[in-house]
Amino acid sequence: MDTFMDTNSLWQIVLADLEIQLSKPIFQTFLSHTRLLSFDGEIATIGCGQPMLINLIEKRYHQIIKKTIDNYTKTDSKLVFTATSMPSKKNLDGPLFTITLPTEPTSSSIHLNPVFTFTNFAVSSSNQMAYAAATAVAKTPGSSYNPLFLYGGVGVGKTHLMQAIAHEILKTKLQTKFIYCTGEEFTNDIIEAISTKTTLAFKKKYRNLAVFLIDDIQFIAGKNAVQEEFFHTFNAIQQRGGQIILTSDRPPEEINKLEARLQSRFEGGLSVDIGPPDFELRCAILLIKAKQKGIDLPIELAKLIAGSIENPRKLEGVLIRAYTESQTKGVGFDKELIKQVLGKTIKEIHKQTALKPEVVLNTVASYFNLKLSHLKGNRRDRSFSLPRQIVYYILKSELDMSLVEIGSFLGGRDHTTILHGVRKIAGLVAEDKSINEDILGIKSRLLG
Repeated sequence: MDTFMDTNSLWQIVLADLEIQLSKPIFQTFLSHTRLLSFDGEIATIGCGQPMLINLIEKRYHQIIKKTIDNYTKTDSKLVFTATSMPSKKNLDGPLFTITLPTEPTSSSIHLNPVFTFTNFAVSSSNQMAYAAATAVAKTPGSSYNPLFLYGGVGVGKTHLMQAIAHEILKTKLQTKFIYCTGEEFTNDIIEAISTKTTLAFKKKYRNLAVFLIDDIQFIAGKNAVQEEFFHTFNAIQQRGGQIILTSDRPPEEINKLEARLQSRFEGGLSVDIGPPDFELRCAILLIKAKQKGIDLPIELAKLIAGSIENPRKLEGVLIRAYTESQTKGVGFDKELIKQVLGKTIKEIHKQTALKPEVVLNTVASYFNLKLSHLKGNRRDRSFSLPRQIVYYILKSELDMSLVEIGSFLGGRDHTTILHGVRKIAGLVAEDKSINEDILGIKSRLLG
């Protein structure tokens, strides 16, 4: 490992990468509790203050942790996992580890990310309504929108806004009883309470809250005992005037196997969709992330990354990867390095997804709200011809199909027609912002 990077800096970078690779509940439940105790270039000693977790972490996540560490240190390291001394009980108030809350909760004691504040949240048209609702709830919890239900895709800022509300309330109301947890942690807590016959303590812990924040609520769907307990917890908190904030990857009516009475409760407040970030917002997110990590990121480089990557979490991953390579290899943090890293990242994304021509056709049709017959037909209206040419372009650029293969797939079109369409879209991508956004939006759907 290069001398520029101490164990703490290395581990922060590794954790940021792991957070992108793993699901949020898994990362928060297991890996967020770990520390890199030492690394001598050969042996990495990883500690966890929760002895009950360390064996699970070693068993389940040894390979992905090793791969990530080796990627940044350019070594073939050996991992050693060890339980560190237990923190004081005050720091162990998460749903999986205690029965009671501290008298005066702090952001660390309820497992809030210190970065997830309103100050660090970039606002644009895609999340403006959600931001306005969140700030209103933070000012008058329990009365503005209750519950507040935020939903959207991966990395659009649901957890950030939820935790920002908690940070804001804690500024003036330290005595407020809080719990922040994921749907998985809530489920595990119920299972533990039933198995250890501590259900009364469980009810006392949750039902007397003033603010309850639960991430990825869709996780409880289909689990009858969990939904039953959550229903009563929800009612108890709301009847006491407490604030409930929920996040999900989809709106209440689309959560499969969610009980009708819970769906009704979730829809009784305000449900807000947070859309994928546009180009300007992606640039802003990058600049904020760079500032937080002490990286000097010129606006030109931010634009280059934002124009190629749409997923917010992958944005941060590219930023970290490029900066780390510039430090470890001693090369400039410039446009050429960013292009190299983007090339590797996009190639890795493509390897993970085996696209088929039919999927591309269906995705483009859905994106533009067209029928398949419109794309396969011959109408030359721009509303049909442009999406059709985008199909040509994606089949050529993403699936590397020949012009003849594309023409045959679309009903026997002449290869010169396909070539004209591909060239037209390639030219528009470079100069037409709306077309570029459309292409990125379609690729995002294709690549998940």
